[in-house]
Amino acid sequence: MVISTTTAPKTIQQQVLRIISKRKAIKARRLRIGTDLSREFGFDTVDVVDIILELERNFHITIPDEVPLATVGDFVKYVVTHTPAQQQAA
Repeated sequence: MVISTTTAPKTIQQQVLRIISKRKAIKARRLRIGTDLSREFGFDTVDVVDIILELERNFHITIPDEVPLATVGDFVKYVVTHTPAQQQAA
């Protein structure tokens, strides 16, 4: 899945990458949209929940438990599509 800058504002994508990379001290540049976090970096359920909580705090959104979030792109796409427009322009 390719997310272009027109569907994923750079600032949101960069913030999501920073939050994910900070969780396991991974350099953000090592993360790609298609990166499967559990398979490639050993993220477990607790890591994913912590990322979700951080994203919810930062973007003032709610991410339901049933949303499938496995790749970096899944996180970016969800945040971009659920973040209020005025926040995306910031």
